Amino acid sequence: MYRDVSSCNTYNYGDALYWNARYVQEGGSFDWYQRYSALRPFVRKYIPTSSRVLMVGCGNAHLQMDVRDMSFFEDESFDAVIDKGTLDSLMCGTNAPISASQMLGEVSRLLKPRGIYMLITYGDPKARMIHLKWKVYNWKIELYIIARPGFEKPGGCSSSMKSSLEPVPITDDGQLPAEFVLEDPDSHFIYVCKKMNDMDENHIPSYTLKGDIL
Repeated sequence: MYRDVSSCNTYNYGDALYWNARYVQEGGSFDWYQRYSALRPFVRKYIPTSSRVLMVGCGNAHLQMDVRDMSFFEDESFDAVIDKGTLDSLMCGTNAPISASQMLGEVSRLLKPRGIYMLITYGDPKARMIHLKWKVYNWKIELYIIARPGFEKPGGCSSSMKSSLEPVPITDDGQLPAEFVLEDPDSHFIYVCKKMNDMDENHIPSYTLKGDIL
């Protein structure tokens, strides 16, 4: 399996031509996945305002670079890296696991010790942890789940922001507990990956994932 077909639907998100055409057609600016108002509590919690931040995925901005090779930047150049859908796009392309490994390797290289990689994605732990938990990254990961904008629970009640601000417990192999039920089946997942030093106190080792890497 070379593509994360679960999140690709019928669109070729892994093709640059698709995005070039879409930005020409739509123009202007828009928020992909979640608006900043929903993400602000997570950003404020994990990324100080003094941080040097890299936003991977330029959208319709002028700065363009291949996230699989960001050698323009020196090692440990950033306090935080934010990714809102870029890894998802790579997972829809050909040779997706290789592209994902190259991108995440670059993200790890660019982060300072104890830096934060914040990934906002449609990918649940079954689809994303297998890429995030490589020991070479040395990331301590917390998972949050947030409903899509406008989602309402059955009965007309809006999803609780308080509950979404609480980390979701995960199993020893990095998955959701079997009894866990998503309020919104189209929720977004927020992985907060902290780059740890081997000598960091209370560092939790990366999980060992079973099975083949696809």
